[in-house]
Amino acid sequence: MPRGLDHIVHAVRDLDAASALYRRLGFTVGARNRHPAAWGTENHIVQLPGTFVELLAVTDPSGIVPQAARLFSFGAFNRDFLSRHEGLSMLVLEGRGATDADAFRTGGIGDFELYEFEREAKRPDGVPTKVAFTLAFAADPAIPEIGCFTCWHRHPENFWNPAFQVHANTASAVAGVVLVANEPTRHQRFLSALIGEPEWCEASAGISAKTPRGEIAVVTPRGFVEQFSVPPPNLARGPRLAALRFTVGDFDVAAARLLEVVPAARLHRRHIVIGPDEAMGAILVFEPGRDNDPVTPPPRPLTTSHGAAMFDSEGAV
Repeated sequence: MPRGLDHIVHAVRDLDAASALYRRLGFTVGARNRHPAAWGTENHIVQLPGTFVELLAVTDPSGIVPQAARLFSFGAFNRDFLSRHEGLSMLVLEGRGATDADAFRTGGIGDFELYEFEREAKRPDGVPTKVAFTLAFAADPAIPEIGCFTCWHRHPENFWNPAFQVHANTASAVAGVVLVANEPTRHQRFLSALIGEPEWCEASAGISAKTPRGEIAVVTPRGFVEQFSVPPPNLARGPRLAALRFTVGDFDVAAARLLEVVPAARLHRRHIVIGPDEAMGAILVFEPGRDNDPVTPPPRPLTTSHGAAMFDSEGAV
């Protein structure tokens, strides 16, 4: 079965500004957290049912572990990304631990060591709880601007909290992500191995695949402009993770709020589009649920997510 979306990393240089932006947009934003010294990063989490957005900044690069032959350095990747631009830096899918690493190795898209750790965290009510998760990385030299990995959290019940999934803008799900590439089909083999052999749909603008949790699309720059009426990120170094799509429960409520707080936002084809100048390098898209699609995705299995500690303001993930 294909892997669904777990989370998207929105890398920024000013984490406080990013948190304030998402709050103005009507999202409930979690507490600020610190990652291990080897990563040098801090984050805030915006949670939706089954998927979340990670607002991330490099705050202490002094201890970041460098990239190595079989070691994917989360901190080094985001540090280097932010030296060039802000925006959506990493595509993260639901994880299955060592199974993913074996599949990536067999598929020729990654031979990296698993990243595993566990520790005590605190739930939002202050009660101590256990957090343990595993990351399996994949990479394609043709896609150096997008970090890709899966994330398996062995105690997801300590993370998902309905209180964090209620947003004033009525956002109810992550509908999908949009990558931009000059030749979308050139990257289909890598993405198929990463996602887990999904069924692809082809169109003039590119390709797309539905996963158990959100759609992943790859479109040409021209197709991206036609769809969202904003320019795509710079593709000088290859494909980019350009847009993050949210489903909203009440489009009129969402439009009223978003167009008020971001006057430069565009209303295009019944999509509210916030461009990279206003969204710190990302394109954020808000759209109504389709008539035949559930507004909220079904509950995800209790073995495919990470992160209660993401909401632990005293600790690190």
